[in-house]
Amino acid sequence: MSEHSHSAAGAHEHDFDEVNPLAERRTRWVVILTAVTMVVELLAGWWYGSMALLADGWHMSSHVIALGLSVAAYALARRLRRDARFAFGTWKIEVLGGYTSALLLAGVVLLMAYECVTRLLHPEPISYDQALAVATLGLAVNLASAWMLAGAAHGHKHGHDHAHDHEHGHENGHEHGHADLNLRSAYFHVAADAATSVLAIGALAGGKYLQLGWLDAGVGLFGSTVVAAWAWSLLRSTGRLLLDADMDAPIVAEIRQVVRDSTVPARLEDLHVWRVGKGKYACIVSVSASATPEYFRTLLRVHRELVHVTVEVNPPAVA
Repeated sequence: MSEHSHSAAGAHEHDFDEVNPLAERRTRWVVILTAVTMVVELLAGWWYGSMALLADGWHMSSHVIALGLSVAAYALARRLRRDARFAFGTWKIEVLGGYTSALLLAGVVLLMAYECVTRLLHPEPISYDQALAVATLGLAVNLASAWMLAGAAHGHKHGHDHAHDHEHGHENGHEHGHADLNLRSAYFHVAADAATSVLAIGALAGGKYLQLGWLDAGVGLFGSTVVAAWAWSLLRSTGRLLLDADMDAPIVAEIRQVVRDSTVPARLEDLHVWRVGKGKYACIVSVSASATPEYFRTLLRVHRELVHVTVEVNPPAVA
């Protein structure tokens, strides 16, 4: 006869993770700044007949959409936080927002690459002075946006670590995934804009002063490969979480070690671990032993990142 026991340690019902209010607020401001800069670049490109500025403006518009998705993900996660339909909270809404942003970033890469190759094959005249001025303005806005988002990430991590140390007093030396992937996706979009602005300024300066007109498209093509690497990294990290691919996380080995080191002879029969928040996990543990589920839950309680634990104990097989 098997015995079951479960607990949600250190958390209220459905409250496995907090929404980062600083990240939500600053991401909203970044959306506004980026949208204003996008309009300026589009109007300037049309007024001065600069295809480079028009292309950068449309490129920025995709980031406005992606950043808007990040803000929407924060708002939706906060609004539905206590909704009983979400068995493990709304954290994955933020993850889904990051994944969608990564897909949009990949689309931007394809658009950038297409435009750059087209320009290499069919060069267009560029109004260098006007383009340089607006590209510099765009870089300033992107750097300010990146600074705001980086500050939100640092503030959230500092607050989380401070609370973790004082509430739990447990330090295991591992990084168990405290990253805000929605914030990370927003930061990547802003960083991509900043990188393309730097490359654009360098290319425009080379075209104006060294008569190297091909630099505009050539450097843009190089920049698209850098952005592609960021998009792939974000797709991999968010995709893993959406698919619950966490059985190689350090906490899995720690759970196995707890069962092996127990004072009661025990054999681990089944184990399922998945993430339910930033650095927070749920697990189902099935063991064969002459002990109660509460015994193993007590052993696992030291790992405070385990916020929901289900233990099944089956009697050992009779020889």
